Amino acid sequence: MKRLEDKVVLISGAAQGLGAAMARLFAAEGALVCIGDLKAGAGNQTVAEIRAKGHRAFFITLDVTSEQSWIEAFAAVVREGGRLDALVNNAGINIREPIEVMKEANLDAMLAVNVKGPFLGIKHVIPLLRKGGGGSIINISSVCGLIGHAFTTEAYTLTKGAVTLLTKSIAVRYAKDNIRCNSIHPSTVDTPLMRELFKDPAKKQERLGEVPLGRLATETDVANAALFLVSDAAGFLNGVALPVDGGVTAD
Repeated sequence: MKRLEDKVVLISGAAQGLGAAMARLFAAEGALVCIGDLKAGAGNQTVAEIRAKGHRAFFITLDVTSEQSWIEAFAAVVREGGRLDALVNNAGINIREPIEVMKEANLDAMLAVNVKGPFLGIKHVIPLLRKGGGGSIINISSVCGLIGHAFTTEAYTLTKGAVTLLTKSIAVRYAKDNIRCNSIHPSTVDTPLMRELFKDPAKKQERLGEVPLGRLATETDVANAALFLVSDAAGFLNGVALPVDGGVTAD
């Protein structure tokens, strides 16, 4: 039995990277996966890869900062899948400006994507999940949603901290509807962007040096955690802030 057999899941920001890794894993575990993103080309390519393996996925254009876009996305999911069982709020941005030089427009952009996006998604998914008898919401936060992080700027920490407590608030209020809400907190994930940054040996060493397990998180590490939280195996986990960090936040 596949762990997400016949579940319908929407993942925001899933055209590439971590979101795409979750989409591929969820689909392999039996889910119908909706990839919501602004990058139609990359999103449809990920859908094609999933379908080529005999699994199910489709793409919808989703601007997480737009309430109307969320409404249209959920309507498309219901048309395609008949219902929705889980939402993964994965879309996020990081504009790496320290607080003393942070441009107001850049702060607004980060708040819109990283905080307003999950807030609007949750607002409109709750009625759908309630109608189906419950479901799961996962918010992708960061270790920066748990601790102050020496290598991360303040605006990102601000947004991810907000996501952490939004998660707990939803978990408490909507548990009565059998809706679980949990957050995942990765440390630095090994992505093409980070590999570019790590061409500077000092930058690479500072990130590796903070991880007790001595390596970066992989997209698969995070996707596996999300798979567990969406699955029925995590049916009594609610309001959990799950670090996927090799021990960074244990110190």
